[in-house]
Order: sequence, then structure tokens, then C-alpha cells
Amino acid sequence: TIEVVEHGKALGDASNPQLHFRKAVVATGGRPFVPETITGLKEAPYTTNLNLFNLQQLPKRMVVLGAGIVALEMAQAFATFGTQVTVLQRSRLLSKGDEEAARVLKSALEKEGVTFLSGVTVEEVETLRPYSEKELPLMSVSLTCNEEQSSSKRRSLECECLLLALGRTANVESVGLDAANVQYHPAKGVLVNDYAQSMSNPNVYAVGDCVANVPRLTHMSGEMAKVVVQNALFKGQWKLSSFVVPAVMYTEPEYAVVSKPITVDENGLVIPTPKEDPAELDMYKAELQHNDRAILESSDEDSFVKIFCKKDTGTIVACTIVSSRAGEIINEVSLAIKHGIDLEGVGRNIHSYPTLGEAVMGCGLQYINSKWTMFDE
Repeated sequence: TIEVVEHGKALGDASNPQLHFRKAVVATGGRPFVPETITGLKEAPYTTNLNLFNLQQLPKRMVVLGAGIVALEMAQAFATFGTQVTVLQRSRLLSKGDEEAARVLKSALEKEGVTFLSGVTVEEVETLRPYSEKELPLMSVSLTCNEEQSSSKRRSLECECLLLALGRTANVESVGLDAANVQYHPAKGVLVNDYAQSMSNPNVYAVGDCVANVPRLTHMSGEMAKVVVQNALFKGQWKLSSFVVPAVMYTEPEYAVVSKPITVDENGLVIPTPKEDPAELDMYKAELQHNDRAILESSDEDSFVKIFCKKDTGTIVACTIVSSRAGEIINEVSLAIKHGIDLEGVGRNIHSYPTLGEAVMGCGLQYINSKWTMFDE
């Protein structure tokens, strides 16, 4: 049974409608993570991706907490508009991603005027001027910085916009999941099996950002919804672990990756796929500085495509692309992984000329060439 709490009423109100079901779906989504350890942050007029686009004025200065996808997309966009943007990061950009990609993207954003501070711990946010209809708020961010080139470890930054981009947390508390015997992690979300069913109540399914250990992406949520419809209503056996999931950061250049990010543990719980041991992989790389389309458009001098295969095989397990239109290019590799097309098959596929997508074929040709043997003299 689901109790529907209408606006202005409380849980348990006798007038609340009761819905009876055989199958149910939890799709409560997620929200931006707001740390509780920073003094003054909760009271400050900070911004997240939920209200950033409601700004009526362009901030003169923006401080961004975080160095992930949303942080970098918005940092570059506002720097292009003319805002002075400073990104605060604990370690490096894209801490779980490709290091070379992080360096290329950092350089690209720095050319746009974005400043990066690494090794940062934010200690306090002070509201110097509250928000009003006439002017943006003013805040002071106090921090320590362990970056080697920093002249002072302790410093303060003033800004009219403080953007929190520190990831997302699941909306799973205070929605009655305990009463339905639906187990969940308070930050990660509902614990599900390979069929998107609750681990503790198989009549309840979950999709999207409220689910633990799955990529928090719009297209991931859409695909999970298809799984639930098929499995719950039509006795399907569609597995989340079969997903090959691309992800794209829409900076300039774009950053795109693809892999199989979901696996299942010995108890049937969906968990993130363990990171591959680099020693067990072969990497094939094509740089776009020699790609004729990139040359014609005077773009992508530092861009590349990397395809990773299981050691001594052509079996593709992952791909990283830094390039214009990387989000378009990555789909070819997604299809290859999904349907077991090896890197030789990708290399033998004729690609239109001149296109940036030829770089994917270039990785395939590298693999083919690596198997050549020389004629005996």
C-alpha cells in the first residue's frame, strides 16, 4: 500500500488516498550533495545546478566547489560569458577518469580564463551580503590550499555565486521505504539486484538517481525504466549488468567515456564494476592533431581517442575520447562493446572522410598492424 500525501497534509492523515499495488517503482531521484562540515554553508545563499539557471544577473566572480562534470561544464560556460571563475578541487580534475584527459581539459579551461586551486579544504563560508532582487549576494569562502605553487596555504575568496558541484545524493529518506521493507543506503540509494528489484522486497523496483551503485545519468535512468517495465509487467529477464553506458561532459573539447559500469556481487547486489588492472589491458591511441577534419577546423590539437582491450586480444572493454563531438563518436564504440565487435572489426569498418570519427578506425588499424609479421629475408 502507498499513502499519497497531498500538499499541506501530513503523513498518516486519515484523508490521504491509499493506493494498493502488486508492483511498485521507486523513482524519487536525487539532489545535489551539500556537505555539513563547512561552517556557514547551510545558511549561505549558495547555488546548485537546480537553481543556477534562474540567475537574473551575470556574477562577476564564481567559486565552484568540485571538479567533476557539472563543475567543469559550468566553469567553462560562465568563464566564456565573462565571469571570473575559480574551481576548488581536493585532488585533480576527473579524479576517477583518465589523467591525460584531465590535463588536456584543464589546459583548455585555463585558456578560457578558469583558475584552478588543488589540495583545497573549504573551512567556512561567510555571507557578506544576502540575496536581493536588485543585486546578487556576496560571500567569502575561507580555505586552506596545499597546492605547491600557492604562495599562502590559508586564503579567502569573495564571490557573487558559490556553485556546489560535489555530486548527488539519493532521495530515499522520509518516503516510507522502511515500512515497505525496502533496504537502502542513506546517500547511495535503494539496494537492487540485477533486475532492478529491491534486494529486500522483490515486488518493489527502483530506477534512476535513487538507486545505489549505478551511474547517475539521464539516459541511464531512461534505460532502467525500460528494464522495469519489461521485467515487472512482462516477466522479462533484462539485466542491469548487461548495460554498456556512455557518459559525456559537454565542455569544449568534449570528454566521453564508455564501459560496462555495473556488476553483481555474490549476494546478487548490484555494485560498481571493479576498476581494470592496467597491466591486464592494451591501449590503442589515435591523436587528432593529424586528423584532416580537425586540421580543417583548426581544432582538437591535443585531442585523442583511446581504446582499451583485454591483454593480447581485440576485445574492447572501455574507451576515452577528448574531442569535439566526442559524445557522437563514442556511440560507435558503445555498439562494438555491446555486441562483441572486436577492435579489428572496428578497424575494418570504412569510415567517412574527413571525419573526427576516423580516429576510432585509427585505433583499430593500430591493433591490426600490431599483429603483422615481417616477411623472411
